[in-house]
Amino acid sequence: MDDREWLASQFEAMRPRLQSVAYSILGSVSDAEDAVQECWLRLDRSDAGNVADLRGWLTTVVGRICLDMLRRRHNRRESQYGEWLPEPIVESDSGPEQGVLLADSIGLALLVVLETLSPAERLAFVLHDVFAVPFNEIATSLDRTPEAARQLATRARRRVHAAPQPDPDLRRQRQAVDAFLAAARDGDMRGLLAVLSPDVVFRADVGEAGTGASFPVRGADAVTKRVLQTAPRFAPHATPAIVNGQAGAVFAPDGRLAGVIGFTVVDGLIVAIDLIADPDKLARVTVDLL
Repeated sequence: MDDREWLASQFEAMRPRLQSVAYSILGSVSDAEDAVQECWLRLDRSDAGNVADLRGWLTTVVGRICLDMLRRRHNRRESQYGEWLPEPIVESDSGPEQGVLLADSIGLALLVVLETLSPAERLAFVLHDVFAVPFNEIATSLDRTPEAARQLATRARRRVHAAPQPDPDLRRQRQAVDAFLAAARDGDMRGLLAVLSPDVVFRADVGEAGTGASFPVRGADAVTKRVLQTAPRFAPHATPAIVNGQAGAVFAPDGRLAGVIGFTVVDGLIVAIDLIADPDKLARVTVDLL
């Protein structure tokens, strides 16, 4: 095995971590794949023989690439028809083992909060708090001092901790989601109100071909009304799923994926509903619809 083949094998071994880092920073599977591929190109062009810590070097490089991509992102968070939401990662809800498989996934609720941060804050928080990257390495990605990187992560952490923290019990999440789906199928207003937090927020990303419906919708009464308006169209086709490691649902009329819903459940009540119905994002979602 020559040096390039060895380097390629090492990179492939680290690709899953790099992909996870990039997705957590960008909230986009396709953008994360592009970032990781660019990271490989930079490694291939570099003098890797002088790299003492290849894992740290690659994390720093992919972080810098993601930072540049975040800074180039324009008008993606919100659009005329709704909000910019992340590309979801979906698994079938076949049992508790699925939750174990995705236990380390970064949830939609956290990704939504991360969208409110500056690119530098987001990078510092994700690398340090999610992937335990030391601040001296993060500082290299940011072209700042380690202390400045620490301050960025601290500011981001305050915003993250101020947001609703999902129940860690996946079974409890499922109970709330199952109750929501059952009430939606039955057109049960009281059932919906019983499972929704008074301050629930309903966000949606429907892409550029949306209908013009305004989002977000806030408050249990308003969300219940919106759900009941659309329930006859989606509820009969809704199937429980694991969305970014948390209880969620997919709906697929005629066997075609039309939406992925993430739920944030706190103390047994749904505090946030995130609907991803952007066809471009759904085209990249792989899920068993049978």
